[in-house]
Amino acid sequence: MIHEISPHIFNNCFKKDVSIKDDSLCFIFDGEEEKAFGGGQVLTFRGRIPRYADLKAYIEGDPEYLFMIDESDCFLIGEYDKEALGKADDFIFRSFKDVRNVRDIPKYEHFLAMTALQLSNWFKRNRYCGCCGERLIKSDKERALVCPACKNTVYPKIAPAVTVGIIDRETDRIVLTKYAGRDLPFFALVAGFTEIGETLEETVIREVREETGLEVTNVTYFGSQPWGIVDDLMVGFTCELKGSREIHRDESELKSADWFSREEVVLQPTEMSLTNAIMKAFKDGQI
Repeated sequence: MIHEISPHIFNNCFKKDVSIKDDSLCFIFDGEEEKAFGGGQVLTFRGRIPRYADLKAYIEGDPEYLFMIDESDCFLIGEYDKEALGKADDFIFRSFKDVRNVRDIPKYEHFLAMTALQLSNWFKRNRYCGCCGERLIKSDKERALVCPACKNTVYPKIAPAVTVGIIDRETDRIVLTKYAGRDLPFFALVAGFTEIGETLEETVIREVREETGLEVTNVTYFGSQPWGIVDDLMVGFTCELKGSREIHRDESELKSADWFSREEVVLQPTEMSLTNAIMKAFKDGQI
């Protein structure tokens, strides 16, 4: 999965007054507030995330410290000479979809870019206090934005969501889906965000019922995964069919939904997603 980057070590502890170095990874994003699903573009340099030594001639303003990978600090670059950078050799903005599919940057750098994008969007969308309208400032104690007037504190957004492997034990099949309104050729699972007042297990039951009309039982935790592009903490579950196996698809959510045997399961083209990990575990007879 995307966050499994061993032997590299990700360290997201808050630090202040960190000086940028030549080997520091630098993230520059382009796109209209990253509105598209998995949207936005990240700057790459010769097939990897650029270091400060590659970019220093184009940077304007102060870089924003983000987190660490191994012994290297990572920074967000908000101000830079767009015209000069656009003419420079070997720099190119790539969509996250392209980077994911062709794997033209190392996996651990892809994970870092997704997490950096999550923080970049958080900064952009939280410039003013939602309580009194005062300009927010950065906390010097933790990763937070603080209102100097009313002391309202804003933390990075994390949205819990579930992805669900629905299994019919009697026929030994699983439900695979394709999302409506998205140009994604590969199969996925039923998924959705947790609503207020719900447990994660209740989210599983509701989402399955809403999207497929099926009833399920024995909701079992599988694993979890951060997915920074859309602020998700994705939590994976398996569950078992209870009652009729006839699917009544919500056409506004799903383009297709059907039962597949272990042999019929077609995995996604990369091994980065929790959804694919659940599908693979079923295909391999592990669940």
